[in-house]
Amino acid sequence: MQVIVHGGAGASPDDPQARQNVLDEAAATGADATSPLDAVTAAVRVLESNPRFNAGVGGAVQSDGVVRTDAGLMTSDRAVGAVSSLPGVEHAVDAARVVLDETPHVLVSGDEGVRLAADYGVETDCDLWTDRTRDRWAELAPPSGGPAEHLSWLADRFGRTDADGRESDSAASNVADTPQDHDTVGAVARQGNRLAAATSTGGRWLALAGRVGDVPQVGSGFYCAPAGGASATGAGEDIARVTLARRAVDRLERGDDAATAADRAIEAFGELTGSDAGIIVLGRDGSLGSAFNSDAMQTATARR
Repeated sequence: MQVIVHGGAGASPDDPQARQNVLDEAAATGADATSPLDAVTAAVRVLESNPRFNAGVGGAVQSDGVVRTDAGLMTSDRAVGAVSSLPGVEHAVDAARVVLDETPHVLVSGDEGVRLAADYGVETDCDLWTDRTRDRWAELAPPSGGPAEHLSWLADRFGRTDADGRESDSAASNVADTPQDHDTVGAVARQGNRLAAATSTGGRWLALAGRVGDVPQVGSGFYCAPAGGASATGAGEDIARVTLARRAVDRLERGDDAATAADRAIEAFGELTGSDAGIIVLGRDGSLGSAFNSDAMQTATARR
């Protein structure tokens, strides 16, 4: 089993080694699995449980004060499962796996997605807050009106992590349980000619309640085909606009190795959007690639 994982593209972390240790654990956990789908699920679960990343515990808070999680996964034979806007679900990747394994659908969302996950044994009603996110939320005065009022309030706050909507030194750090903008997590695994890819996130800080980014959208936050798989991270709206993960796998299908595919996908993304993103890619031939145009993106690999 061959596995590559990422911990999000964003600012340079204050404590990169601590985060790297978790990524290494996630990759090793995935490599011990018996199938690529099990591998990416297991690897992402490790990252969802760690508040150093914006997935599961410590996820970003939306404008109504709720942490909602999203995830998607896909295999090289194009089996897909995804979920979005799940309040209280730490392991959104498990909920996405339920969609893939148990339903005829590709994506299930919201409260019904939570009920579906619970019916198949996924833990729900989890406390996804940390002391840090509670403290930051307590500094704010969110509106009590409808979506239009929320949109006006979050206009200069969406994606920011300090109380007045400005980027701050603490907001740019990746210390434990600091809410992050781009610390979406993901994994790609290969065993022989079989591959799988998965991505999971807690969204972006102070997004409009119910906002869904790129992560659960097939071809945007994740994609897998016989040629290989990819998991993306970064500015979600822009990733969705250019279907970044599919763009990278397209390069594999044209004959690029994984490193070239990742580089070319991020280069095109930057030219088209001017935004920050990162991607990991694993080819059917075992080639590995990662690329980003943000300040940093940490990855880890393992092979058994």
